[in-house]
Amino acid sequence: MSSELVVLAPLSGRVVPLSEVPDPVFSGQMVGSGAGVEPEPGEFDVVSPVAGKIVKLLPHAFVVVDPSGRGILTHVGIDTVKLGGEGFTLLAAKGDEVEAGGLVMRVDPAAALRAGYSLVSPVVVLDSKADTASLLAEGQVAAGAELFSWARPE
Repeated sequence: MSSELVVLAPLSGRVVPLSEVPDPVFSGQMVGSGAGVEPEPGEFDVVSPVAGKIVKLLPHAFVVVDPSGRGILTHVGIDTVKLGGEGFTLLAAKGDEVEAGGLVMRVDPAAALRAGYSLVSPVVVLDSKADTASLLAEGQVAAGAELFSWARPE
């Protein structure tokens, strides 16, 4: 018996299989299984991929724990931690309860692009086994639309 967790796209853009995310930690699924999204050019909003509580909030990444206790990491871009928050505006706070699709941050990617960083944004179920997420979208996806499902072992 398992229950399925549906994870929404935290931003609009092109769906990228996790194996193609340009970072070995994410592409190797060392953090967990999931998918990536490459945003369209220009500023973009980032929303929560699940309903729950924001337990970690950095300028470039956040973790929301759903009511069953499963953490979902959204990491906006690769190496964007090195920007020290430049281009990221937080619209939620650590400890906030958020709805799936609720606004968490706004991103101006100019600094990341100038630095040559990829904006491919991994979304993963923390500590999940490799290849346990099933893509529900391909090609373009809108923020708040279904991105992947993950079967929770009971």
